[in-house]
Amino acid sequence: MNLENQVVVLTGAASGIGKALLDILSSQKLKIAAIDLQFPDNFLKNPQAEIVLIACDLSKKNAIDELFEKVLNLWGQIDVFIANAGFAYYEKLDAPNWEHIEKIYQVNTFAPIYSLLKMKELNKNKDFYVCITASAMATMGLAGYALYGSTKSALDRFADAYWQEQESKNHLGLVYPVATRTNFFGSAGNQAPVYFPSQTPQQVARSIYKGILKRKKKIYPSRLFRMAYFLGFLQEALNKPYQIYAKRFFQKIFLDKKNTDKV
Repeated sequence: MNLENQVVVLTGAASGIGKALLDILSSQKLKIAAIDLQFPDNFLKNPQAEIVLIACDLSKKNAIDELFEKVLNLWGQIDVFIANAGFAYYEKLDAPNWEHIEKIYQVNTFAPIYSLLKMKELNKNKDFYVCITASAMATMGLAGYALYGSTKSALDRFADAYWQEQESKNHLGLVYPVATRTNFFGSAGNQAPVYFPSQTPQQVARSIYKGILKRKKKIYPSRLFRMAYFLGFLQEALNKPYQIYAKRFFQKIFLDKKNTDKV
């Protein structure tokens, strides 16, 4: 995929993976809408790309609609949408708090899916690509991240079914970063541990950029995680026939015993 002269929207662009990715994109001949809640002073330094900074609260549907409208008024098109924005809570869930749950789902799950569908509607007869930052936690549970992990797992299951539904399957890609050494863990909570393996935001950003160029469906910045995930999937696939056999075996024993007891 050639990005030259294309219009790119990047959310979560003010820090972490988003900022590292913006640094890469800003060296290209692109038009970039960088999105975040707010940007520090003197944020950009001599970019080659044409960049506009847009403050936007992605937890609100109307704000996303306005974001699309602003970018289309500027450049008339959106070719690539990188839904990178997201946040975490590191916590032990106790008391019910609807607003607490709703907020993280709005930003981490609703906003990327809604943006994807808007991109699909916008580019009916045009090539486009949407890249969504999921997480390695989409495939596994980690203590303290039940709520955060569930938002990313929802994206993973959504994408898996969405790819099956589409005739053209290469306009959506998901990224599965492992722990990334940013202020992400600081914002998650003071006691949030940084799990092994971990990566720098620059490493993750380079993988995302390469994945976008190749229009990948799944982007794994960590080779170690990709290998471990594949081996786990392979083990599950190999064990499945034995699991089915064992299930039928015990069902037969149970049913036979149940029928015998009735005689």
